[in-house]
Amino acid sequence: MSKSQQLTQLSKFLAEGMQAYAMKALQTIQLYKQTIKSWLNGHTVQSFVSLFLVGAFLSIAVASCSGSSSASKNDVKLKLVSFSVTKAAHDQIIPKFVEKWKQEHNQNVTFEQSYGGSGAQAAAVIAGSQEADIVHLALPLDVSKIQQAGLIKSGWETEAPRNGIVSKSVAAIVTREGNPKGINTWADLAKDGVKVIAANPKTSGIAIWEFLAFWGSVSLTGGDEATALNYVTKVYKNTPILTKDAREASNLFFQQNQGDVLINYENEVILAGKNGTKLPYVVPQVNISIDNPVAVVDKNVDKHGTREVAQAFVDFLYSTEAQREFAKLQYRPVNPTVTQEVASQYQPIKTLFTSQDLGGWDIIQKKFFGDGAIFDKVKAASKA
Repeated sequence: MSKSQQLTQLSKFLAEGMQAYAMKALQTIQLYKQTIKSWLNGHTVQSFVSLFLVGAFLSIAVASCSGSSSASKNDVKLKLVSFSVTKAAHDQIIPKFVEKWKQEHNQNVTFEQSYGGSGAQAAAVIAGSQEADIVHLALPLDVSKIQQAGLIKSGWETEAPRNGIVSKSVAAIVTREGNPKGINTWADLAKDGVKVIAANPKTSGIAIWEFLAFWGSVSLTGGDEATALNYVTKVYKNTPILTKDAREASNLFFQQNQGDVLINYENEVILAGKNGTKLPYVVPQVNISIDNPVAVVDKNVDKHGTREVAQAFVDFLYSTEAQREFAKLQYRPVNPTVTQEVASQYQPIKTLFTSQDLGGWDIIQKKFFGDGAIFDKVKAASKA
């Protein structure tokens, strides 16, 4: 309903209410007219009636405005900033939340959405070019950067269930039909003549997870750091192009037919197969738990006045209904009920390590991805 229609309907309601109120007032005055006349003259009675009707009108107007406010709240817009491969899930989840909120609060919610490489998205939020109310990013490190910039309160991990993790996946190795290069394990990526398609850790969440999977496959299975460094350097020598995000890497491999092997999220690989782009893939038995966090951006929701709705959307993402949508797109759900429902759909992992096994995100950032850290050295050596 347009604002002009709402105003017309309100005016009509006020007029009808005033008329009814006036009739009741006159009936009451007639009933007690004899009593009133005993201490008021006729002129004062008319003044009394006029004053009474003015009061009645104001009471109706106040009540009507109050009723209108509670019946139809102003629309609210949320800005969701997420990493590239979550769009398909949010396209299904958002309409469900919008409908639920409308039913429960009689308020329309619209979403402005942005998708891209997780690191680049976090940088845009920090810079202010993306005034996100909610971020759903590829790794906790990116949310921590936003928190360190003063936009998210410390302790954001405790504001939502599961330490703020709302979706999960693992890393998968995709090969060409028939797997002509014989790539079955992480070690095979370092073979001579293998062309690897991967993303850039400076802009992409999947790229950081890839790097950690490579490193952990050596350092957490008995190898020392020198061995891990040598292995990772060989892998990146086999990676001629570093894409900006996971979706671009997938397009390069699947659509443009470049590379012998693609490292990507398990859910992306399975989804590509369901959409007709099916190629053989391996989920390595030594793997990393890819944990995707969600958080309310405190500074922005307070600025926009959207905290209540933003927090409700974050909470909804953990619901059985929303987690089933993640599972349909092959994310590994975090809701225990849904996890049990879909457990048989996923390949079991023999050794599943986490970011904590590599020291936690503060150490990971400084050790691997800070300026001049291990990744920069690996990248320089791979070009030598």
